[in-house]
Amino acid sequence: MPAIAPRLETKDAILDATERLLARYGYRKMTVEDIAREVGVGKGTIYLHFPSKEEIVLSHVDRIVDRVKERLRTIAASDSAAAVRLRSMLMIRVLFRFDSIQHYTQNLNDLLAALRPGLLARRARYYDEEAQILVDVLNQGRDAGEFEFDDTLSTAYAMLHATNSLLPYSLSTSELGEREEVEEKTAAVANLMLHGVLRIKPKADPGIN
Repeated sequence: MPAIAPRLETKDAILDATERLLARYGYRKMTVEDIAREVGVGKGTIYLHFPSKEEIVLSHVDRIVDRVKERLRTIAASDSAAAVRLRSMLMIRVLFRFDSIQHYTQNLNDLLAALRPGLLARRARYYDEEAQILVDVLNQGRDAGEFEFDDTLSTAYAMLHATNSLLPYSLSTSELGEREEVEEKTAAVANLMLHGVLRIKPKADPGIN
């Protein structure tokens, strides 16, 4: 048991170093040797944790998504009205990802092109897990009389698909734009989706407008 903590710490250190090197060099120029040097370990130690450079970077993406889900669960468990929580969740799932990669957007196209097969295999799992978190809030909102819709899971996926078009994985470097622009677009999509499920449409609401 005591050996687990150092192993997890080393894995996190590798992923932290990978994040820094992606910003510095980009995916194609970054090597496993660079990562080992950045962490301060031998190259063999890297391969004890990850079989390849591709898997290291995919695990870096996994960690970003895990943090997104953690934020979503925190919002879902709060005491706010379901509509307010749902809007915050849709905003966070886009903006957290944007904030996590904006410091290396210059190299984003190369990264996504190189990782596309591995990312596609993971994305379905990412979205399934996020959908389940949305489902809980949608059901709570319907039970409270806030929402009206036919199928909860289909509604959750519709909301994910609508905001997926704004994710870094879907946009090129030039299309990402500035954070303020991404936030504005995400808010517009989130508001539109929420107005589609609200049982009573508010004339003005500081959280949903």
